[in-house]
Amino acid sequence: MSKLPRVTSRQVIRALERAGFVAVRQRGSHAFLQHQDGRATVVPVHKSEDIGIGLLRKILRDAEIEPHEFQKLLKG
Repeated sequence: MSKLPRVTSRQVIRALERAGFVAVRQRGSHAFLQHQDGRATVVPVHKSEDIGIGLLRKILRDAEIEPHEFQKLLKG
């Protein structure tokens, strides 16, 4: 199991967009992202806070993205 980095919500959203996800709406502090194949996830948007490791794993599980793939997406 690869170690996940500490990331902000902005970094998570940017990486998911590189994977083909689109922000379809935002309600309060939660951004809803969806892929054209039907996968979807929710990312909490808090300006100066990092996403917790457990929550990041849940987001990646919902998006069906492996941790090593996510790390590649973070790098661009």
